[in-house]
Amino acid sequence: MDYKQYIAEKIKVEGLSQEELYEMIGLAPNLEMGDYALPCFKLAKLMRKSPVAIAEELKNTIMSDEVIMSDKVISEVAAVNGYLNFKINKDSFVKATLDKILSEKDDFGRSTEGNGKTICLDYSSINIAKPFHIGHLSTTVLGGALYRIFNFLGYHTVGINHLGDYGTQFGKLISAYKRWGDKATIEKGGIRALNELYVKFHQEAEEHPEYDDEARAYFKRIEEGDAECLELFHWFKELTLKDVQKIYDMLDIHFDSYAGESFYSDKMGPVVEELRAKNLLIESRGAQVVDLEAYNMPPCIILKSDGTSLYATRDMSAAMYRKEHYDFDKCLYVVAYQQNLHFKQFFKVLELMGKEWAKDLVHVAYGMVSLEEGTMSTRKGNVVFLEDVISKCIEKAYTIIDEKNPDLENKEDVAKKVGVGAVVFGALYNNKIKDIVFSYDKVLNFDGETSVYVQYTCARAKSVLQKGGVPETYEIPTLTNPEIELVKALATFPDVVKSAAEKYEPSFIPRFAVDVAQKFNKFYFDCKILAAEDEKTKNFRLALTNATLQALKNAFTLLGIGLPDKM
Repeated sequence: MDYKQYIAEKIKVEGLSQEELYEMIGLAPNLEMGDYALPCFKLAKLMRKSPVAIAEELKNTIMSDEVIMSDKVISEVAAVNGYLNFKINKDSFVKATLDKILSEKDDFGRSTEGNGKTICLDYSSINIAKPFHIGHLSTTVLGGALYRIFNFLGYHTVGINHLGDYGTQFGKLISAYKRWGDKATIEKGGIRALNELYVKFHQEAEEHPEYDDEARAYFKRIEEGDAECLELFHWFKELTLKDVQKIYDMLDIHFDSYAGESFYSDKMGPVVEELRAKNLLIESRGAQVVDLEAYNMPPCIILKSDGTSLYATRDMSAAMYRKEHYDFDKCLYVVAYQQNLHFKQFFKVLELMGKEWAKDLVHVAYGMVSLEEGTMSTRKGNVVFLEDVISKCIEKAYTIIDEKNPDLENKEDVAKKVGVGAVVFGALYNNKIKDIVFSYDKVLNFDGETSVYVQYTCARAKSVLQKGGVPETYEIPTLTNPEIELVKALATFPDVVKSAAEKYEPSFIPRFAVDVAQKFNKFYFDCKILAAEDEKTKNFRLALTNATLQALKNAFTLLGIGLPDKM
């Protein structure tokens, strides 16, 4: 049962719909006050009474309704300091929640609200021939989580890896390869060998600025379709995608399209012509720009003085292609907050072009990830490869597991799930807009707000169920506070998933998982499960353990993190 919906239907306020009341009702902060609460402060202006008087009046109306009281869904209604508090019949609430989880299983939390709607998600978007480093972690796992969340809610979700495969850097790489590279070394070293060439080019170009002119010339030859340059460009791209696929496989990240910047190279002309036809282009210092001064933004540069395109031109072409090709309801760009201005600019230009759907473009901004060692620079070569971070987490996880449980079977597989989970969870746990300093010790803490804590909790629950079995039926015994608090936490999962999608905030999912794990562990230590005082209590507690494991499994599936059977 949707208890918020039930309560909203029983409250009658003239001038306020059930939907509006539903949104106003929230969880009460503690068990003593109730389970749900309606703050009446927002009703004061509408009803022309004080919140205290409104709460008292609504309480009396509800309690005098014989139908409501005979339903035995609400056990108590109280008016306290302008809040209308509701206590739910605990037995029926617990039974309804567990029945729902245990019957729906992997579908618990799933909905059909997105049926018939399409979400395009632009995330990860790595640069060809450049390191897949720690800075790419957030966009990759945030996008991957949102992809799964929207799918879970019934949306047709299109994951797009908008590859950075266009620009002068490819001219630089060709120049560097022809000067210092050889095929065997690059084939063996892959993206790392390409990165070494890229770094060497920048070091040498400081002494030989003519190298930059040569690089621009090579890129121009790519644009003009020179066979040799195109062959090298496609080879660099193939090597990069082969290398990064290993990381995507480890992180359980998938894409439906790898259409990158070069894909739109022949689609930018019509966009520029449309801007010209609508008198939006003006010349500024030789460049073609759209003046955005009226919107408190600098001009959006469409073509440089030499006639070449920029990110804005390519991103507008991509947005128009995606609207035509996928007819999206929303197109999300999971890109760091440093690009806030870029997205505001090209969204506004599309709006000025009369693209009504420009309002459906959303920049999902996030903070930066760095290691405790400090910042990075691709050009200078001080980058931290994401593959190295994941490998180090797996190695550290193996060491910890080997110390804690040396006889554990499949230690390598468990360490991989723990290590990869630590990296993903560490990037997703905090609000996405916050900068993160990644700490190996912190993300692998068995007692902290980490994935390993939740994984260990799930392994504990599996062990209990292996020993006690999964009961076919159960009845509700006399309930304790730890049991009620755990069920209340489990019941929020569908709303948590919905909120994560609405606010583009996957952190709600790992926070739910930690909250449930903490409440399960309190239940585990305070309430005997296998040694319960009677069979009725034992079966109920086994059913509650099973429901907890199912809800945590669903949460971790949305995050792309595996759960070991034993730890």
